[in-house]
Amino acid sequence: MKIAVAGASGRAGSEITKELASRGHQVTAIARNPGKIANLANVTPTKGDVLDQAGLARLWAGHDVAVSSVHFLASDALKLIGAARDSKVGRYLVVGGAGSLEVAPGVKLVTTPGFPAQYKAEAEAGSAFLDLLRQEKDLNWTFISPSALFIEGERTAKFRLGADQLLADANGKSWITFADYAIALADEIERPAHERQRFTVGY
Repeated sequence: MKIAVAGASGRAGSEITKELASRGHQVTAIARNPGKIANLANVTPTKGDVLDQAGLARLWAGHDVAVSSVHFLASDALKLIGAARDSKVGRYLVVGGAGSLEVAPGVKLVTTPGFPAQYKAEAEAGSAFLDLLRQEKDLNWTFISPSALFIEGERTAKFRLGADQLLADANGKSWITFADYAIALADEIERPAHERQRFTVGY
């Protein structure tokens, strides 16, 4: 497939780009500084600005799938969703956050007392992004939330998928590596199972 990744030089975006390219997809890797994108087969580094809705729509046009892997506070949800809609791209996948996941019925992680203050604004922006997507009538979107800890680490290909509830291991740790998250995202592109839904990935 032809897949465009916005934020391809970031930690999650670079792993997603690498995973998709390794599977033979043609990846347009978009970043403000395309020089930071690794030189890989099947990858075309491309300069783009996620705050430029019209420009991003032009870059995404002609692709089967567009992926947003950008910080919510460094972008504009309305512009990103608008660019996806304007580009007529077949599917739009968003690298989400964990803050909007539930830790109990109706209780979001971001609202719990122990949630780190420095991540609260970003988490709330991600939750608002998801709310906007859920109002979309035409766009074929998928919002993929990582676990509470989204970190560097090995590619194990051993993880679980969930829906709107935070995943945690037997010790209560909620985590996923960028590399394994990228597998889950690439799998969803190749075998759609969560169209117009949010899902989560964790150990």
